[in-house]
This record gives sequence, C-alpha cells and structure tokens, in this order.
Amino acid sequence: MPSKNSEALDRQLVREAVENWVVWRDALMWDKFRTLWHPDGRMVATWFSGTVDEFIKVTKEGYDKGVRIFHYLHGSSIEIKGTRAIAMTKSTISQRAMVDDVECDVTCDGRLYDFLEKRKGKWGFVLCRRIYEKDRIDPVDPSVTLKLDQTLLKRFEIGFRHLGYLQSKIGYKIPKTMPGLDNADVKALYAKGADWLKGKKL
Repeated sequence: MPSKNSEALDRQLVREAVENWVVWRDALMWDKFRTLWHPDGRMVATWFSGTVDEFIKVTKEGYDKGVRIFHYLHGSSIEIKGTRAIAMTKSTISQRAMVDDVECDVTCDGRLYDFLEKRKGKWGFVLCRRIYEKDRIDPVDPSVTLKLDQTLLKRFEIGFRHLGYLQSKIGYKIPKTMPGLDNADVKALYAKGADWLKGKKL
C-alpha cells in the first residue's frame, strides 16, 4: 500500500503535468509539450480529435494561419488509483478571431478532464478531454455591433455555443454536442473515467 508521502508526490507530479500542458502548449514549446504524453496519447476538443502528434501538427498549422487559443487554470481535483489518475481542473479557454469581419474574443469556462498513467515511473497523458460549462463572445472593440447567425449559433449546445460558432466561422468542423455541465456526454465521460481508475482499457 502506497505511503501518504508517495501519494502526495504523485498528486504533485500529476498537477505539474497539467500545468505544464497548458504553459508549454500556449508558449509553443512543442518539444517540451511532447514529453508530457505517452506514445498512444489522444486529444479531443471542440475542433480536434486525434493523436498527440496530429494535435501538435494541426495546432502549429493553425497558429501559422492566425489561430490564437490560450488557456487559464484554476483549482484541480485529482483521483489516483495505483498507476492511473484522473485530473479534473477548472479552466478558461480564450480565443480571438474574426467573426463576420468583426474581431472577437470568446471565453469559455469549463474543466480539463485528463486521463494519466504512470509508466516506468513517469506520469503521462493518455487521453485529454474537455468539459464546456459556460461561454460568451465579445467584440474586441466594444463600440462595434456584432450580429450572430442564430441558426448557426443554436446548432451547438449551451456551454460551448459561442466557441463553436467562432471556430466554425474560421473553418473547423465542430460537433453539435460535447461534455457539458450535466448532459449525457459528461455522464458518459465520468463513467469512462471511473472505468479507467478500475484498470479498464479506454
């Protein structure tokens, strides 16, 4: 049975991994970012689903085209069972882009929901999911009026509605639903997290 000291150290290392994920990704430090993942790691977000290497590639391509997405972290809850962990961290996503010729900021509050595993003594990401709770869109210039296409806006669930709107406007294919505050998708994600801690395969 692990000691309290070893459990505390594992929690610290998992939290550091989550923090480094955000800092290194937003700082474009891809060599460091890649070290946080296990080779079979996968990333799922509104605008992307695929392997970590694909994620790095398309994120770099998007940045070169002007895509700007940043992340801010808040409190974290970490569950560890043996060599597996689920880290759920309150977060805010911020993205700036042109929407119908108006420069806009979208902010989206939610949670990072990360599956990690300790292999050969090192914690790494196996799956990164996101939970979307509340968002809004604002013109960067408050004197400008922004009129949204209500049909497109309502295509997406509340929680990431404005984020999905902006991302679809710049060319990404965005699903209609994602894990939210209390929808079916988030309940399925919680179930998958519980299975992960029990040792089941993803």
